Amino acid sequence: MTSFEEAETEETVTCLHMTFYHPCQDDKMMFRCLNFCQREQVRADDMAKFGRDSTVCHYNLMDTRVSRIQFSLQFYRKLNSSEFCFEIKNMSKRTKLMVDQTELGYLNKIDLPWKCIICFGDYQILAEIQEGESVDYFETHLHLAEMPILQERCLPSLQPTPENGVSSLFPSQCKSPIEIDENESC
Repeated sequence: MTSFEEAETEETVTCLHMTFYHPCQDDKMMFRCLNFCQREQVRADDMAKFGRDSTVCHYNLMDTRVSRIQFSLQFYRKLNSSEFCFEIKNMSKRTKLMVDQTELGYLNKIDLPWKCIICFGDYQILAEIQEGESVDYFETHLHLAEMPILQERCLPSLQPTPENGVSSLFPSQCKSPIEIDENESC
Protein backbone atom coordinates (compact mmCIF):
# COMPACT_ATOMS: atom_id res chain seq x y z
CA MET A 1 0.00 0.00 0.00
CA THR A 2 1.22 3.47 -0.75
CA SER A 3 1.13 6.32 1.77
CA PHE A 4 -1.69 7.83 -0.31
CA GLU A 5 -3.82 4.71 0.21
CA GLU A 6 -3.05 4.61 3.94
CA ALA A 7 -3.84 8.27 4.53
CA GLU A 8 -7.03 8.95 6.46
CA THR A 9 -9.94 10.42 4.57
CA GLU A 10 -10.19 14.13 5.25
CA GLU A 11 -13.55 14.89 6.85
CA THR A 12 -15.49 18.02 6.04
CA VAL A 13 -16.45 20.49 8.75
CA THR A 14 -19.87 22.06 9.24
CA CYS A 15 -19.51 25.81 8.76
CA LEU A 16 -21.93 28.47 9.92
CA HIS A 17 -21.62 31.54 7.69
CA MET A 18 -23.00 34.67 9.36
CA THR A 19 -23.30 38.04 7.62
CA PHE A 20 -23.84 40.98 9.99
CA TYR A 21 -25.49 44.35 9.37
CA HIS A 22 -26.43 47.34 11.53
CA PRO A 23 -27.42 50.76 10.10
CA CYS A 24 -24.88 52.55 12.35
CA GLN A 25 -22.01 50.07 11.90
CA ASP A 26 -19.70 52.65 10.32
CA ASP A 27 -20.19 55.23 13.10
CA LYS A 28 -20.51 53.08 16.22
CA MET A 29 -18.25 50.20 15.15
CA MET A 30 -20.21 47.64 17.19
CA PHE A 31 -18.63 44.80 15.18
CA ARG A 32 -15.02 45.82 15.83
CA CYS A 33 -14.37 42.78 18.06
CA LEU A 34 -15.65 40.24 15.51
CA ASN A 35 -13.12 38.36 13.40
CA PHE A 36 -14.40 38.81 9.85
CA CYS A 37 -13.37 36.87 6.74
CA GLN A 38 -11.54 34.17 8.66
CA ARG A 39 -12.90 30.77 9.69
CA GLU A 40 -12.80 29.98 13.40
CA GLN A 41 -13.05 26.52 14.91
CA VAL A 42 -15.49 25.98 17.77
CA ARG A 43 -15.55 22.75 19.77
CA ALA A 44 -18.75 20.78 19.24
CA ASP A 45 -19.52 20.80 22.97
CA ASP A 46 -19.09 24.59 23.29
CA MET A 47 -22.03 26.95 22.99
CA ALA A 48 -21.41 29.90 20.67
CA LYS A 49 -22.62 32.98 22.57
CA PHE A 50 -23.23 36.42 21.07
CA GLY A 51 -23.56 39.54 23.24
CA ARG A 52 -21.69 42.43 24.85
CA ASP A 53 -20.13 40.58 27.83
CA SER A 54 -16.64 39.61 26.67
CA THR A 55 -16.08 37.38 29.72
CA VAL A 56 -18.98 35.10 28.67
CA CYS A 57 -19.42 35.64 24.92
CA HIS A 58 -16.89 34.66 22.30
CA TYR A 59 -18.66 36.87 19.73
CA ASN A 60 -18.79 40.39 21.16
CA LEU A 61 -21.16 43.11 19.96
CA MET A 62 -19.91 46.44 21.30
CA ASP A 63 -23.24 48.14 21.93
CA THR A 64 -24.86 49.02 25.27
CA ARG A 65 -28.30 48.18 23.81
CA VAL A 66 -27.22 44.57 23.28
CA SER A 67 -27.79 42.20 26.22
CA ARG A 68 -24.86 40.69 28.10
CA ILE A 69 -25.76 37.45 26.31
CA GLN A 70 -28.08 38.18 23.37
CA PHE A 71 -28.37 34.68 21.92
CA SER A 72 -26.58 31.36 21.83
CA LEU A 73 -26.06 28.68 19.21
CA GLN A 74 -25.65 25.01 20.10
CA PHE A 75 -24.28 22.47 17.60
CA TYR A 76 -25.90 19.04 17.75
CA ARG A 77 -26.68 15.90 15.78
CA LYS A 78 -30.29 14.87 15.26
CA LEU A 79 -31.37 11.66 16.94
CA ASN A 80 -30.90 8.54 14.78
CA SER A 81 -29.41 10.67 12.01
CA SER A 82 -26.05 11.77 10.68
CA GLU A 83 -27.42 15.29 10.11
CA PHE A 84 -25.84 18.11 12.13
CA CYS A 85 -27.87 21.17 13.09
CA PHE A 86 -27.77 24.29 15.22
CA GLU A 87 -30.24 25.33 17.86
CA ILE A 88 -30.68 29.06 18.52
CA LYS A 89 -31.82 30.32 21.91
CA ASN A 90 -32.77 33.87 22.89
CA MET A 91 -30.84 34.75 26.06
CA SER A 92 -32.12 38.34 26.35
CA LYS A 93 -34.82 39.14 28.90
CA ARG A 94 -35.62 42.49 27.29
CA THR A 95 -35.35 41.95 23.52
CA LYS A 96 -37.24 39.53 21.30
CA LEU A 97 -35.23 37.59 18.75
CA MET A 98 -36.69 37.04 15.28
CA VAL A 99 -35.57 34.02 13.27
CA ASP A 100 -37.13 34.53 9.87
CA GLN A 101 -40.75 35.05 10.92
CA THR A 102 -40.57 33.24 14.27
CA GLU A 103 -40.40 35.42 17.39
CA LEU A 104 -38.43 34.01 20.31
CA GLY A 105 -38.89 35.34 23.85
CA TYR A 106 -36.43 34.85 26.68
CA LEU A 107 -35.08 31.26 26.81
CA ASN A 108 -37.17 30.20 23.78
CA LYS A 109 -35.23 28.10 21.28
CA ILE A 110 -35.72 26.57 17.84
CA ASP A 111 -33.69 24.72 15.23
CA LEU A 112 -31.82 27.19 13.07
CA PRO A 113 -33.03 26.87 9.45
CA TRP A 114 -30.33 26.14 6.84
CA LYS A 115 -30.66 29.72 5.60
CA CYS A 116 -32.39 32.40 7.64
CA ILE A 117 -32.29 35.97 8.88
CA ILE A 118 -31.84 36.62 12.59
CA CYS A 119 -33.01 40.04 13.83
CA PHE A 120 -33.01 41.88 17.15
CA GLY A 121 -33.19 45.64 17.56
CA ASP A 122 -31.57 47.12 14.44
CA TYR A 123 -29.30 44.10 13.96
CA GLN A 124 -29.71 41.84 10.94
CA ILE A 125 -27.74 38.60 10.56
CA LEU A 126 -27.96 36.29 7.58
CA ALA A 127 -27.10 32.75 8.74
CA GLU A 128 -26.27 29.98 6.26
CA ILE A 129 -25.22 26.47 7.25
CA GLN A 130 -22.72 24.58 5.11
CA GLU A 131 -22.95 20.84 5.88
CA GLY A 132 -20.01 18.83 7.17
CA GLU A 133 -19.12 15.52 8.83
CA SER A 134 -16.88 16.38 11.78
CA VAL A 135 -18.27 15.46 15.20
CA ASP A 136 -15.47 17.21 17.12
CA TYR A 137 -15.94 20.80 16.03
CA PHE A 138 -17.66 23.20 13.65
CA GLU A 139 -16.50 26.46 12.11
CA THR A 140 -17.89 29.96 11.99
CA HIS A 141 -17.15 32.32 9.12
CA LEU A 142 -18.28 35.91 9.76
CA HIS A 143 -18.90 38.51 7.08
CA LEU A 144 -19.92 42.18 7.14
CA ALA A 145 -22.74 43.39 4.87
CA GLU A 146 -22.57 46.81 3.24
CA MET A 147 -26.33 46.98 2.66
CA PRO A 148 -29.28 45.96 4.85
CA ILE A 149 -29.81 42.22 4.55
CA LEU A 150 -33.61 42.44 4.52
CA GLN A 151 -33.49 44.75 1.47
CA GLU A 152 -30.57 42.97 -0.19
CA ARG A 153 -32.14 39.50 -0.29
CA CYS A 154 -35.32 38.65 -2.13
CA LEU A 155 -36.73 36.27 0.45
CA PRO A 156 -40.31 35.15 0.02
CA SER A 157 -42.65 36.77 2.48
CA LEU A 158 -45.36 34.75 4.17
CA GLN A 159 -47.37 37.91 4.76
CA PRO A 160 -49.70 39.32 2.11
CA THR A 161 -48.46 42.50 0.46
CA PRO A 162 -50.68 45.47 1.37
CA GLU A 163 -52.36 47.58 -1.30
CA ASN A 164 -49.66 50.26 -1.12
CA GLY A 165 -47.14 47.58 -2.18
CA VAL A 166 -44.94 48.07 0.89
CA SER A 167 -44.43 45.01 3.03
CA SER A 168 -42.51 44.86 6.31
CA LEU A 169 -41.10 41.83 8.12
CA PHE A 170 -42.14 43.60 11.30
CA PRO A 171 -45.64 45.03 10.83
CA SER A 172 -45.42 47.00 14.10
CA GLN A 173 -42.56 49.05 12.63
CA CYS A 174 -44.67 50.27 9.71
CA LYS A 175 -45.01 54.03 10.17
CA SER A 176 -47.40 54.78 7.31
CA PRO A 177 -50.93 55.90 8.16
CA ILE A 178 -53.67 53.30 8.09
CA GLU A 179 -56.95 54.14 6.38
CA ILE A 180 -59.94 53.35 8.61
CA ASP A 181 -63.57 53.63 7.59
CA GLU A 182 -65.32 56.18 9.85
CA ASN A 183 -67.91 53.51 10.75
CA GLU A 184 -65.21 51.13 12.03
CA SER A 185 -63.67 51.30 15.47
CA CYS A 186 -59.92 51.00 16.02
